[in-house]
Amino acid sequence: MITLFSTPKPFRGHINVIQRNALQSWKLLHPDVEVILFGDDEGAAEICREFGFRHEPEVQRSELRTKRLDSIFGKAQQIAKHRTICYANCDIIFARDFFHAQSALATWNPNHLMVGRRWDVDITEPLHFEDSHWQQKIIVHAKKEGIQRFYHNIDYFLFPRGLYKEIPPLVIGRIWWDHWLVGKARALGAAVVDVSEMVCAIHQNHDYAYHAKGIEGVWNDEDARRNHQLAKADCRLGTIEDAPYRLTPGGIEKNGLYWFAPTKRSWRAASKNVRGAIRTNFWHPLLNLTRPVRHSLGLKRNALPDASQGAERKHWMDQ
Repeated sequence: MITLFSTPKPFRGHINVIQRNALQSWKLLHPDVEVILFGDDEGAAEICREFGFRHEPEVQRSELRTKRLDSIFGKAQQIAKHRTICYANCDIIFARDFFHAQSALATWNPNHLMVGRRWDVDITEPLHFEDSHWQQKIIVHAKKEGIQRFYHNIDYFLFPRGLYKEIPPLVIGRIWWDHWLVGKARALGAAVVDVSEMVCAIHQNHDYAYHAKGIEGVWNDEDARRNHQLAKADCRLGTIEDAPYRLTPGGIEKNGLYWFAPTKRSWRAASKNVRGAIRTNFWHPLLNLTRPVRHSLGLKRNALPDASQGAERKHWMDQ
Protein backbone atom coordinates (compact mmCIF):
# COMPACT_ATOMS: atom_id res chain seq x y z
CA MET A 1 0.00 0.00 0.00
CA ILE A 2 1.02 3.62 -0.50
CA THR A 3 1.49 6.78 1.54
CA LEU A 4 1.05 9.83 -0.68
CA PHE A 5 2.39 13.14 0.54
CA SER A 6 2.45 16.66 -0.82
CA THR A 7 2.47 20.33 0.06
CA PRO A 8 -0.42 22.41 -1.28
CA LYS A 9 -0.85 26.01 -2.28
CA PRO A 10 -3.53 28.03 -0.46
CA PHE A 11 -6.97 26.61 -1.22
CA ARG A 12 -8.39 29.62 -3.06
CA GLY A 13 -10.24 30.06 -6.36
CA HIS A 14 -9.17 27.82 -9.21
CA ILE A 15 -6.30 26.34 -7.17
CA ASN A 16 -8.87 25.21 -4.60
CA VAL A 17 -10.83 23.40 -7.31
CA ILE A 18 -7.91 21.54 -8.86
CA GLN A 19 -6.27 20.62 -5.56
CA ARG A 20 -9.53 19.19 -4.24
CA ASN A 21 -9.89 17.22 -7.48
CA ALA A 22 -6.40 15.79 -7.11
CA LEU A 23 -6.71 14.93 -3.42
CA GLN A 24 -10.08 13.27 -3.88
CA SER A 25 -8.61 11.09 -6.65
CA TRP A 26 -5.81 10.02 -4.28
CA LYS A 27 -8.29 9.15 -1.56
CA LEU A 28 -10.18 6.90 -3.96
CA LEU A 29 -7.12 4.89 -5.05
CA HIS A 30 -7.58 2.37 -2.22
CA PRO A 31 -9.37 2.25 1.15
CA ASP A 32 -6.01 1.98 2.95
CA VAL A 33 -4.14 4.75 1.15
CA GLU A 34 -2.57 7.30 3.49
CA VAL A 35 -2.28 10.98 2.52
CA ILE A 36 -0.13 13.53 4.36
CA LEU A 37 -0.22 17.25 3.60
CA PHE A 38 2.67 19.45 4.73
CA GLY A 39 2.47 23.19 5.42
CA ASP A 40 0.20 25.68 7.12
CA ASP A 41 -1.27 27.05 3.89
CA GLU A 42 -4.78 28.45 3.96
CA GLY A 43 -7.35 25.65 3.91
CA ALA A 44 -4.88 22.78 4.40
CA ALA A 45 -6.02 21.93 7.94
CA GLU A 46 -9.67 22.06 6.91
CA ILE A 47 -9.21 19.81 3.86
CA CYS A 48 -7.32 17.27 5.99
CA ARG A 49 -10.16 17.15 8.48
CA GLU A 50 -12.72 16.82 5.69
CA PHE A 51 -10.90 14.02 3.84
CA GLY A 52 -9.41 12.28 6.87
CA PHE A 53 -5.80 13.07 5.91
CA ARG A 54 -2.83 13.66 8.19
CA HIS A 55 -1.75 17.29 8.48
CA GLU A 56 1.82 18.34 9.31
CA PRO A 57 1.81 22.16 9.43
CA GLU A 58 5.46 22.67 10.42
CA VAL A 59 7.82 22.94 7.43
CA GLN A 60 11.24 24.53 7.19
CA ARG A 61 11.56 27.28 4.61
CA SER A 62 14.26 29.16 2.71
CA GLU A 63 15.04 32.82 3.29
CA LEU A 64 12.46 33.60 0.59
CA ARG A 65 9.89 31.54 2.54
CA THR A 66 9.86 28.69 0.02
CA LYS A 67 9.25 25.21 1.48
CA ARG A 68 12.29 23.00 1.78
CA LEU A 69 12.50 19.56 0.22
CA ASP A 70 14.61 18.06 3.00
CA SER A 71 12.07 19.09 5.63
CA ILE A 72 9.12 17.54 3.78
CA PHE A 73 10.80 14.38 2.47
CA GLY A 74 12.69 13.78 5.69
CA LYS A 75 9.57 13.97 7.86
CA ALA A 76 7.46 11.95 5.41
CA GLN A 77 9.97 9.10 5.47
CA GLN A 78 9.87 9.11 9.29
CA ILE A 79 6.12 9.14 9.84
CA ALA A 80 4.60 7.33 6.81
CA LYS A 81 2.75 4.20 7.88
CA HIS A 82 3.42 2.40 4.58
CA ARG A 83 6.78 1.26 3.25
CA THR A 84 6.05 2.61 -0.24
CA ILE A 85 5.65 6.38 -0.33
CA CYS A 86 5.01 8.85 -3.12
CA TYR A 87 5.44 12.58 -3.35
CA ALA A 88 3.12 14.15 -5.92
CA ASN A 89 2.39 17.75 -6.74
CA CYS A 90 -0.98 18.69 -5.35
CA ASP A 91 -2.59 19.29 -8.77
CA ILE A 92 -2.03 15.77 -10.14
CA ILE A 93 -5.03 13.45 -10.63
CA PHE A 94 -4.32 9.73 -10.35
CA ALA A 95 -6.54 6.86 -11.49
CA ARG A 96 -6.30 3.13 -10.93
CA ASP A 97 -3.54 2.74 -13.54
CA PHE A 98 -1.21 4.44 -11.04
CA PHE A 99 -2.02 1.84 -8.40
CA HIS A 100 -1.56 -1.01 -10.88
CA ALA A 101 1.85 0.32 -11.94
CA GLN A 102 2.97 0.56 -8.32
CA SER A 103 1.90 -3.02 -7.69
CA ALA A 104 3.84 -4.27 -10.72
CA LEU A 105 7.04 -2.53 -9.62
CA ALA A 106 6.68 -3.67 -6.00
CA THR A 107 6.73 -7.34 -7.02
CA TRP A 108 9.60 -6.77 -9.48
CA ASN A 109 12.06 -4.79 -7.35
CA PRO A 110 11.17 -3.03 -4.09
CA ASN A 111 14.16 -0.69 -4.43
CA HIS A 112 12.87 1.50 -7.25
CA LEU A 113 11.89 5.04 -8.15
CA MET A 114 8.72 5.28 -10.25
CA VAL A 115 8.32 8.39 -12.40
CA GLY A 116 6.35 9.27 -15.52
CA ARG A 117 5.37 11.99 -17.93
CA ARG A 118 2.24 13.98 -17.13
CA TRP A 119 -0.71 15.01 -19.27
CA ASP A 120 -1.52 18.75 -19.17
CA VAL A 121 -5.23 19.50 -19.46
CA ASP A 122 -7.55 22.41 -18.71
CA ILE A 123 -9.92 21.60 -15.84
CA THR A 124 -11.91 24.39 -14.24
CA GLU A 125 -14.71 22.58 -12.42
CA PRO A 126 -14.95 19.96 -9.67
CA LEU A 127 -14.91 16.40 -11.00
CA HIS A 128 -17.97 14.22 -10.52
CA PHE A 129 -16.46 11.50 -8.38
CA GLU A 130 -19.90 10.05 -7.69
CA ASP A 131 -19.93 8.89 -11.33
CA SER A 132 -18.63 5.31 -11.35
CA HIS A 133 -16.96 5.99 -14.71
CA TRP A 134 -15.11 9.16 -13.68
CA GLN A 135 -11.69 7.59 -14.17
CA GLN A 136 -12.31 6.44 -17.71
CA LYS A 137 -13.85 9.80 -18.61
CA ILE A 138 -11.02 11.94 -17.25
CA ILE A 139 -8.36 9.80 -18.95
CA VAL A 140 -10.18 9.98 -22.31
CA HIS A 141 -10.54 13.75 -21.86
CA ALA A 142 -6.85 14.19 -21.03
CA LYS A 143 -5.62 12.16 -23.99
CA LYS A 144 -8.05 13.82 -26.41
CA GLU A 145 -7.78 17.44 -25.28
CA GLY A 146 -4.53 17.50 -23.32
CA ILE A 147 -0.82 17.42 -24.09
CA GLN A 148 1.64 14.84 -22.81
CA ARG A 149 4.58 16.88 -21.55
CA PHE A 150 8.20 16.06 -22.15
CA TYR A 151 10.65 14.08 -20.00
CA HIS A 152 11.87 17.00 -17.90
CA ASN A 153 8.43 17.66 -16.36
CA ILE A 154 8.33 15.34 -13.34
CA ASP A 155 5.39 15.62 -10.96
CA TYR A 156 5.43 12.39 -8.95
CA PHE A 157 8.08 10.20 -7.32
CA LEU A 158 7.22 6.81 -5.82
CA PHE A 159 9.96 5.09 -3.83
CA PRO A 160 10.65 3.00 -0.71
CA ARG A 161 10.65 4.87 2.59
CA GLY A 162 14.22 5.67 3.61
CA LEU A 163 15.71 5.91 0.11
CA TYR A 164 16.65 9.58 0.50
CA LYS A 165 18.58 9.73 3.76
CA GLU A 166 20.62 12.86 3.06
CA ILE A 167 18.90 15.70 1.21
CA PRO A 168 20.41 19.12 0.45
CA PRO A 169 18.33 22.18 1.46
CA LEU A 170 16.59 22.34 -1.93
CA VAL A 171 13.20 24.01 -2.18
CA ILE A 172 9.96 22.81 -3.74
CA GLY A 173 8.09 25.13 -6.08
CA ARG A 174 11.16 26.09 -8.10
CA ILE A 175 13.16 24.02 -10.59
CA TRP A 176 15.93 21.38 -10.32
CA TRP A 177 14.78 19.61 -7.13
CA ASP A 178 12.91 17.06 -9.25
CA HIS A 179 15.94 16.37 -11.42
CA TRP A 180 17.99 15.90 -8.24
CA LEU A 181 15.55 13.24 -7.01
CA VAL A 182 16.01 11.22 -10.21
CA GLY A 183 19.77 11.62 -10.31
CA LYS A 184 20.18 10.82 -6.62
CA ALA A 185 18.05 7.68 -6.86
CA ARG A 186 20.27 6.38 -9.63
CA ALA A 187 23.39 7.25 -7.61
CA LEU A 188 21.94 5.30 -4.67
CA GLY A 189 21.42 2.22 -6.81
CA ALA A 190 17.62 2.39 -7.08
CA ALA A 191 16.02 1.14 -10.30
CA VAL A 192 14.46 4.20 -11.97
CA VAL A 193 11.42 3.17 -13.99
CA ASP A 194 9.50 5.29 -16.52
CA VAL A 195 5.80 4.36 -16.36
CA SER A 196 4.58 7.00 -18.84
CA GLU A 197 3.16 4.40 -21.21
CA MET A 198 0.99 2.82 -18.51
CA VAL A 199 0.05 5.71 -16.21
CA CYS A 200 -2.00 8.72 -17.27
CA ALA A 201 -1.05 11.23 -14.57
CA ILE A 202 -3.22 14.28 -15.20
CA HIS A 203 -1.82 17.72 -14.46
CA GLN A 204 -4.54 20.36 -14.19
CA ASN A 205 -3.28 23.54 -15.83
CA HIS A 206 -2.92 26.63 -13.65
CA ASP A 207 -1.18 29.99 -13.63
CA TYR A 208 1.89 30.98 -11.61
CA ALA A 209 0.30 33.80 -9.65
CA TYR A 210 1.74 32.34 -6.45
CA HIS A 211 5.07 33.92 -7.47
CA ALA A 212 5.29 37.71 -7.82
CA LYS A 213 7.19 37.29 -11.11
CA GLY A 214 5.12 34.37 -12.40
CA ILE A 215 6.85 31.55 -14.26
CA GLU A 216 9.95 33.71 -14.80
CA GLY A 217 10.43 33.86 -11.04
CA VAL A 218 9.86 30.13 -10.62
CA TRP A 219 12.64 29.45 -13.12
CA ASN A 220 15.12 32.19 -12.29
CA ASP A 221 14.78 33.65 -8.80
CA GLU A 222 17.35 33.26 -6.05
CA ASP A 223 15.81 30.01 -4.79
CA ALA A 224 15.87 28.49 -8.28
CA ARG A 225 19.52 29.45 -8.79
CA ARG A 226 20.40 28.07 -5.37
CA ASN A 227 18.57 24.83 -6.19
CA HIS A 228 20.70 24.39 -9.29
CA GLN A 229 23.94 24.97 -7.40
CA LEU A 230 23.05 22.55 -4.59
CA ALA A 231 21.59 19.85 -6.83
CA LYS A 232 24.40 19.86 -9.37
CA ALA A 233 27.05 19.78 -6.64
CA ASP A 234 25.52 16.66 -5.04
CA CYS A 235 24.94 14.32 -7.99
CA ARG A 236 24.48 14.03 -11.73
CA LEU A 237 20.99 15.35 -12.43
CA GLY A 238 18.47 13.31 -14.40
CA THR A 239 15.03 13.36 -15.98
CA ILE A 240 12.51 10.68 -16.89
CA GLU A 241 14.54 10.14 -20.06
CA ASP A 242 17.41 8.83 -17.91
CA ALA A 243 15.35 5.92 -16.53
CA PRO A 244 17.09 2.60 -17.30
CA TYR A 245 13.73 0.78 -17.23
CA ARG A 246 10.22 1.27 -18.65
CA LEU A 247 6.89 -0.25 -17.72
CA THR A 248 5.12 -1.45 -20.86
CA PRO A 249 2.05 -3.60 -21.60
CA GLY A 250 4.46 -6.53 -21.76
CA GLY A 251 5.96 -5.79 -18.35
CA ILE A 252 9.15 -4.07 -17.24
CA GLU A 253 11.72 -3.69 -20.01
CA LYS A 254 15.21 -2.26 -20.18
CA ASN A 255 15.55 1.15 -21.80
CA GLY A 256 18.61 0.43 -23.88
CA LEU A 257 19.26 4.07 -24.83
CA TYR A 258 18.89 5.69 -21.40
CA TRP A 259 22.64 6.38 -21.35
CA PHE A 260 22.17 8.57 -24.48
CA ALA A 261 19.79 10.98 -22.67
CA PRO A 262 22.38 13.70 -21.83
CA THR A 263 23.56 13.77 -25.43
CA LYS A 264 19.98 14.06 -26.70
CA ARG A 265 19.31 16.95 -24.31
CA SER A 266 22.41 18.78 -25.54
CA TRP A 267 21.38 18.16 -29.15
CA ARG A 268 17.84 19.44 -28.58
CA ALA A 269 19.12 22.58 -26.86
CA ALA A 270 21.54 23.29 -29.70
CA SER A 271 18.85 22.58 -32.30
CA LYS A 272 16.43 24.93 -30.55
CA ASN A 273 19.02 27.71 -30.57
CA VAL A 274 19.74 27.15 -34.26
CA ARG A 275 16.03 27.17 -35.16
CA GLY A 276 15.57 30.39 -33.20
CA ALA A 277 18.45 32.04 -35.00
CA ILE A 278 17.10 30.93 -38.41
CA ARG A 279 13.62 32.28 -37.61
CA THR A 280 15.00 35.60 -36.36
CA ASN A 281 17.70 36.21 -38.98
CA PHE A 282 16.28 34.53 -42.09
CA TRP A 283 12.70 33.28 -42.03
CA HIS A 284 10.96 36.31 -40.52
CA PRO A 285 12.84 38.82 -42.72
CA LEU A 286 12.00 36.65 -45.76
CA LEU A 287 8.31 36.61 -44.85
CA ASN A 288 8.31 40.38 -44.42
CA LEU A 289 10.08 40.88 -47.74
CA THR A 290 7.76 38.61 -49.73
CA ARG A 291 4.50 39.57 -48.00
CA PRO A 292 3.20 41.89 -50.79
CA VAL A 293 3.81 39.26 -53.48
CA ARG A 294 2.34 36.43 -51.42
CA HIS A 295 -0.77 38.42 -50.56
CA SER A 296 -1.30 39.43 -54.20
CA LEU A 297 -1.29 35.70 -55.06
CA GLY A 298 -3.66 34.86 -52.21
CA LEU A 299 -0.96 33.02 -50.25
CA LYS A 300 -1.94 34.25 -46.83
CA ARG A 301 -1.25 32.08 -43.82
CA ASN A 302 -4.89 31.13 -43.27
CA ALA A 303 -5.15 30.04 -46.91
CA LEU A 304 -2.34 27.53 -46.62
CA PRO A 305 -2.83 23.93 -45.43
CA ASP A 306 -2.06 23.29 -41.77
CA ALA A 307 1.00 21.04 -41.73
CA SER A 308 0.49 20.35 -38.03
CA GLN A 309 -2.77 18.48 -38.54
CA GLY A 310 -2.39 14.90 -37.41
CA ALA A 311 0.91 15.64 -35.68
CA GLU A 312 1.47 15.02 -31.97
CA ARG A 313 0.43 18.04 -29.93
CA LYS A 314 3.34 19.65 -28.11
CA HIS A 315 3.53 22.25 -25.40
CA TRP A 316 5.23 25.48 -26.42
CA MET A 317 7.96 24.86 -23.83
CA ASP A 318 8.70 21.40 -25.27
CA GLN A 319 9.33 22.43 -28.88
